This record gives sequence, structure tokens and C-alpha cells, in this order.
Amino acid sequence: MSSPVFEPIVRFTQRAAVPIVVFLGCVVGLAALFFTGAANPTLLNDPGSVVRFGLPAAKFVFNTAMSLTVGALMFAVLILPRTEGRRNRRKTKTDEAARLDPLWTKALTIAEYSSVAWTLSAVAVLVFSFVDTVGAQAYLDFSNQLGVFVTQIAYGQLWVLIVVLIAVASTLCFGTRSHLGIAVAGVLGVGVMIPLALMGHSAEASGHTQAVNSLGLHIFGATIWMGGLFVIALLGAGLARSNNLQAVIRRYSTAALIAFCLIVFSGVVNALLRVHSLDDLMTPYGEVIIAKVFATVLLGLVGFWHRRFVIARLGTAASATMEFWRLITVEFIIFGATMGLAVALARSQPPVSQEPVGNPTPAEILTGDPLPPAPNFARYFSEWSIDPLWIAIAAGTSIAYIVGFINLRRRGDRWPVLRLISWLVGMAFLVYVTSAGPRVYGEVQFSAHMIEHMLLVMVVPLPMVLGAPITMLMRATKARQDGSVGVREWVLWLVHTPYLRFFANPIVASVNFAGSLVVFYYSGIMFYALDTHIGHELMIAHFLGAGYMFGSVLIGIDPGVRRPVYPMRLVMLLVTMAFHAFFGISIMSSNVLIAGDWFGNIGADWGYTAIENQQLGGAIAWGIGEIPTLFVAIMVGLQWSRSSDREAKRIDRREDRTDDAELRAYNEMLASMAERDSKMDGRRR
Repeated sequence: MSSPVFEPIVRFTQRAAVPIVVFLGCVVGLAALFFTGAANPTLLNDPGSVVRFGLPAAKFVFNTAMSLTVGALMFAVLILPRTEGRRNRRKTKTDEAARLDPLWTKALTIAEYSSVAWTLSAVAVLVFSFVDTVGAQAYLDFSNQLGVFVTQIAYGQLWVLIVVLIAVASTLCFGTRSHLGIAVAGVLGVGVMIPLALMGHSAEASGHTQAVNSLGLHIFGATIWMGGLFVIALLGAGLARSNNLQAVIRRYSTAALIAFCLIVFSGVVNALLRVHSLDDLMTPYGEVIIAKVFATVLLGLVGFWHRRFVIARLGTAASATMEFWRLITVEFIIFGATMGLAVALARSQPPVSQEPVGNPTPAEILTGDPLPPAPNFARYFSEWSIDPLWIAIAAGTSIAYIVGFINLRRRGDRWPVLRLISWLVGMAFLVYVTSAGPRVYGEVQFSAHMIEHMLLVMVVPLPMVLGAPITMLMRATKARQDGSVGVREWVLWLVHTPYLRFFANPIVASVNFAGSLVVFYYSGIMFYALDTHIGHELMIAHFLGAGYMFGSVLIGIDPGVRRPVYPMRLVMLLVTMAFHAFFGISIMSSNVLIAGDWFGNIGADWGYTAIENQQLGGAIAWGIGEIPTLFVAIMVGLQWSRSSDREAKRIDRREDRTDDAELRAYNEMLASMAERDSKMDGRRR
């Protein structure tokens, strides 16, 4: 509840939030630009002071507007109640439109205005980036050169994509008030971060995967954290007077905690690519990194204080509410400085070069990394090239699963420990496949790529399926009753969508599981999975999903899947595994090199020619599935046996309740048939 004691603090935070961030960001950003030398004119073809200072300023506005838009959409999709009062499924659309929660409506209004600013700032960054790239010569034939930049240069094409995505998201903010439409706008807003991350590192430079994925995670974490703070401040007194204040802040605090972990993890990974020694930290670039780390730690301490001492008392103690709004103001001060430092870092030259090496080897030209040492069994465990995206997914879902397990136990509910272990094993396998030997050697050898592929589609998904994550989510989290929609509700909706039901169909899941192999390896898609970052990540996601869906059909217990009878499951397993065997044989017998432009030019000479290694990969595809197939067959048999036992016990209990009424009826039917047959025989005589 609001109080006159802290009402001025609320109003000050609401009015001063954006000015504080803009002022401090500009001051700190300018200081950092001069400190690192990024504001100095270039010796040749300098674009001019308007561009040198205009581009960082446009990026600062871009980042601020992005935070506001994505934060407001996050609040509308996951945190704030859409309608006033409790959820009522019998309400008509007209009733719901008439009772839209004022805070929810205000959050969308924030998203509308900020998305317009985001679109305009994106256009400004595009134009400034063009001039900054071309230099002073850009003014000679501005329009024609700009057309070439946005149509033929990858950097310009990515910025055009960003502008289009933002414009579509902004249109949705204005044009819809449905949860799904706003969620789509939020997905598009988050999707903007993908090209932003891709532009942050040269594809030919070392550590491309680590740099791109860590930068993407960093942008995502900072955006939802700061965006949420912006929305809280701009909702201001309306949120302070809300009876739902504590629940809303607790939900945002959870999102902020996740964001903080992502920022710290991704920041460390990204910094290690640009700073290799203590001497590098003593450079201006390194000192700005230290300042940013210090600011991040301060933000983390403020967030910890919120969760530990403030949130639980919100709405019940005026002192706690005053403390909360004061801390929000402090967070804005620190965040403004942090954003200025981030923009300055993006414009500064790190001490470790991010450009491709001179005189690169064939492997460095194709992969960006040196050729790893000759593979052997030990090196498949000792050679690592981490993928921050999948490590974050594996660690995050594992922590969430453990928290759910602990909450269920505290509540007195049972959850099998084997399911917890199974999920953790699956996540450990996922990290190994995407960051260790299979990934390192999968970039340079067809056989290693086949190992990576088969582990992704046949080994990693099985313990994930047995962990029953959707069932865990449904049991460990409470259903929202205040008109808001949380992760639980969105997952339930997704599970029951026609799209997912289509892919969960046993026949479709089997065809996708087996047929994807042929399409991937024989259509030329494999080359794009090797050559492009997005292609590689989509390959992992697709085959992991295909294996998970097929495993869920055979041995899963989660809802949303129509599972056939047990004999049919065994038939499906045998047919798909036979298809895998024929696929492996076809590769073994082929003399045409798959993705020859890649594996034929990688420059590895480890005793096998490229075609011999490919034929070895076919043998791996044929043989590696034997153990997973046997495991699945055993699991299907065990589940079949348990199902039969449960059915037998159910029948026994029913017969006990009815005093064997069904058996007596059956015996009476047999006796009646015998009596009838006896009468018929008597008549014939």
C-alpha cells in the first residue's frame, strides 16, 4: 500500500529514472571514450566528430530503448496480471478487454513509445555505422554507397534486419492486446540480440563461438535486468499502491537474479577473449573492464539486499517500501554508469586483437581456430572449446530442476531421485557434446562430426526424457491465479499447441528422427552448419529436439505426447534403427565427399584421407546406435511389464470390490451357452 511518507520517493524515482541513466551514461561514456582513445580522430579517412560522437550516442539511445521495450514486454508477458482480479476462463473477450489491468496497459504503453524510439535509434545507428565504416568518402556519393552497404555488406544487412525486426515488434505493440501477440513481439525483441551478437566478433577470428554466444547472453541479461528496473520506476505510484506489489517484485527479482548470473558468466568468457594477462588489465581497455566489473558487483549486492531483506516486507512495512524505492534509485545511478562504460568498450580497441591471424592455415581460414592435435581417446575428453549458450542452458535448467526437487521434498511430495540424477546426467552429456572433443574435432573431421551428431540425437535426449522435466515443472510450480501468465502456463500452452502435437505424433517423430539424417547430410545443409554460427546452433537444437521427441514417444511420461501401445513402440524402434543402419552403410559405400568444400580443404593429415574418414563416419553411424537402442528396448520392456502389473492389480482390486462379478458373469455365460447347446442336441435327436 502507498503511504505519504514514501510517495515523494516514488515520484522522484519515476520522473528521474530515464534522466539519471541518460545523464550518467553520457558523462561516464564520454570520459571512457577519451580515456581509451576511442574519441580520437583516425589518421586516415576520419568520418568526422559528428560520427565519432554521434554513433556512441545513438547506440546508447538504442540500448536504453531496447531495455525499455523488452523490459516492458517481459512485464506484460510474464509478470503483471493482464486482467483485474482472479483468472476466469468463462470470461468473454469483451469482458476481458473491459477489465484490462491498468498496470498491464501502462506497461504496453511504455513498450509502444520506447519501441518507436528504438526503431528510430536503430536507423540512426545504421546510418552512422555506414559513415564510420566507409569514412569521409561516404559523403561523396552518399545514397548509392548507402544502398551498397545495406544490400551487399554483411554488417549493413544485419542492421537492416535489426531495423525490420524492431519495426515489426513495434507494430505488434500498437496493434494487439492479446497475450500471444505481445509474446511474439517480445520474441522478436529478443531476436534482435542475435544479429547484435553476430556483429560483435569477426567470423574468421579465434574464439568466434565463445565471443558471439557470450555477447548474446550478456546483452540479454543486461537488457531484461535494466529494462525491468525502468518499468518498475515508470509504473511508479500505481505499482506502489498495488495489492500485488510484493508478487510483482518477487517475480522480477527472480528474472534479475537469472540476468545477473548470465551477465557475470558471459562477461568473464568475453573478457578472457580480449584480455589474456595482468598486463592487458593495466591498459585503458582493461581498466574500463575493471570499472565495469566493480559496477556489476555493486548491482549484485543491491539485488541481494532486495531479495534477502526487503521484498518479504514489501506492502507490510512502510520502512521496507521506502528502502526499496531508494535502492531502485541507487541501481539506476550504477546502471547509468555501467551502460556508458559498455558503449565505450564497444568503441575501444582491446589489447588482444580480434582480427584474423596473418598467414592463416586452412583450418584457421575455415574454422577461425588452429587445427587441434591428432585425435585419440584421451583427447576427446581433454580438448575443449566451450559453447557458452549450451553451458548456460544446461546449468540453468539443472539449477531449476534441483530447486524444484528441493521444494517438492520440503512440501512433503515425493519425486524419484533417479529422475533428478537422470536430468543432471543428460545436461552433463549436453555440455560434453557441445563443448568438448566431439565439438572440437567435429569441425575438422567427418567421423567426429558423426559422433557429435549421434550423441546429440541418440544419447543426450534419453536421460533428459527420463528426467520428466515438464512433469517436474507442473508439480514444483504453482498455477498463477491473479490474471498473469508465468513459465508454467506458457509451457502448458506450448505442449498443447497443434504445432507441437504434430511433431509429437509417433509417426512424425519417427520420420523426423530418421529422415533428418538424410536431409542434413545429402542436401548440402551440413556445409552451412559447419560454415555459419547460426547454422551450427540450429543443428544442435534440431537434432536434440528430434531425439527428445522420439525418446518421449517411446519411454517418456510427460504430457503432450500421444504414445502408441507397447508392441508398436518396439516396432517403431526396430524400424528406425534399421533405417539408421542402412544410412550408415550408404555413407560407408559412397565415394562422393559430403561437404567436400569443408572437409576436403581442412588441411588435417592424421593418417586418413577425407573420403576414408567419411566412410569411418558411416561405420560410426551404423554402430554407435546399438547401445542406446538396447537401452531404449529394455526401458520399453520394463515399462510394458510395469504397465501390465498395474493393470493386473487394477483388475484384482475391481474384482475384490465386486466380489468377482465379472468372473461370475463370464461363467454364467459359459453355462448358458452349454445349456443352449445341450437343448439343441436334444432337439436333433
